[in-house]
Amino acid sequence: MTLAQNEELASPTSTKKDKKAVIDEVITDALLVQFFSLQPPQGVDAEYHILERAYRGLTAPDFARFVDLFVARGHDLNRKGSQGTMLQVISTHRKGGDYAEALKNAGAH
Repeated sequence: MTLAQNEELASPTSTKKDKKAVIDEVITDALLVQFFSLQPPQGVDAEYHILERAYRGLTAPDFARFVDLFVARGHDLNRKGSQGTMLQVISTHRKGGDYAEALKNAGAH
């Protein structure tokens, strides 16, 4: 390793990504179910937290599958976080259309 490469790794302003994108990972139902074990921070609604983490961690098609599991397990899609329901929050995101559609199709309002 050269000195320049070593300095680049040590630099706090380095723009090199430390993670590689995972492409075409198969998300099984067993993996989706793991979201239900997530514990929320103090003061955050547990159902909202689970839904938000799934939204942030899944592709739109996988999120739609997760929403079906969420509803089938008796969870409430309309629980609120600090900025409203998950549908209200996602609806403000530029790339949230497919995610919002999954919530609407499952009965969120």
